[in-house]
Amino acid sequence: MRALAAGGFLLALALFVALALLARRPGSRIPPLGVVCGCLMRYDVGPVPVGRIGLLGFWWWVGWHFLAR
Repeated sequence: MRALAAGGFLLALALFVALALLARRPGSRIPPLGVVCGCLMRYDVGPVPVGRIGLLGFWWWVGWHFLAR
């Protein structure tokens, strides 16, 4: 079961790298990760920076599930 989980994470990492490489090709319609994060950071609903709060929550979740041991 552990090997299956590790294989799933490696597959997700390989897909992420492939998508990042496809986004960096000249003329690609896929935005790079920096552009997506920049757009997310500018997203506000009234005076509340919803994008920044969401990104902070995502990083908290990643740290809690993968780094807290």
